[in-house]
Amino acid sequence: MPIIDVHTHMLTPAYLETLRNTADCPYTVRRNAAGADAVFRGDTGFVTLTPEMFDWDARIRDMDAAGVDVAVVSLTCPNVYWGGRETSAATAAAMNDEMGRAAAAAPGRVRYLASLPWEYADDAVRELHRARSAGAVGVMVLANVNGVPLTDERFAPVWAEIDRLGLPVLVHPTAPPGLEDMSLTDYHLVWSTGFTFDTTLALARMIMDGFFDRYPRLKIIGGHAGGYLPFLISRLDKGFEAFPQCRARIDRAPSSYLSQIYVDSIVYTRQALDFTVEVFGAQNVLFGSDYPHKNGRMEEIAGLVGGLPAHDRELIESKNASALFGI
Repeated sequence: MPIIDVHTHMLTPAYLETLRNTADCPYTVRRNAAGADAVFRGDTGFVTLTPEMFDWDARIRDMDAAGVDVAVVSLTCPNVYWGGRETSAATAAAMNDEMGRAAAAAPGRVRYLASLPWEYADDAVRELHRARSAGAVGVMVLANVNGVPLTDERFAPVWAEIDRLGLPVLVHPTAPPGLEDMSLTDYHLVWSTGFTFDTTLALARMIMDGFFDRYPRLKIIGGHAGGYLPFLISRLDKGFEAFPQCRARIDRAPSSYLSQIYVDSIVYTRQALDFTVEVFGAQNVLFGSDYPHKNGRMEEIAGLVGGLPAHDRELIESKNASALFGI
């Protein structure tokens, strides 16, 4: 069975140049304490740049070495939520075009998720249709859009169209709101704790807000095993039983919505992977590596997933993603 990696990223020099040259952009590119180039928000570096992020040939070689057959590639954070309407829309289109070119150059090996200018709903819907027509198999969105929850009404036209089209959406973390207030600048906690918190909050809010009732065809992929959601879903259920506020927008247990949520396999121990599979079921877990980030080693995740029972392994490595993305 082929291995399909659904959580993997690429950048371009032009993207970084636009980021650097955009006035009043909250992000900068500079050297971090380790001497590596990184994307910063304020004083916090949260994306360390690697050469492989810009090298499609290296990507294919590394996929071959790790035994990964297909990469469903997306733009990492901070995506395109900066620079104002024109810059956001143009940068989304440029990155989608770049990924489309890469997919055409490596048929059968590269597919991609569209980036959208989410803050501008009309532009986002327009780019959604353009990217889908060009070959995008889904959408990637950050877990908050400049501090605004994904359930906010301003994004409703975009979600409604994604739901109508039946496209899967990867919810990927970024620097969470309250970054400085929570002192996540210390010890690179923004990566180890902040990112997973960001995803957890986004998914929990979707569940409790009735999001999946409004968009019944929607399939969400929670990055990094859904953050803390595997451990917290029972707490959401307990809150639903105990507190009227938790029943304000839903009339069934939060855990009943897990059928619409997929998660990836980006955990680093067999125990964590086993628990994720136990909570979500193997049918809702997808192979993801986070390549080419410094923590994203395809062979490491392949080793973890490869140790699962054969039935679960086949679902996670290939069958689930093939059905979800139609590839």
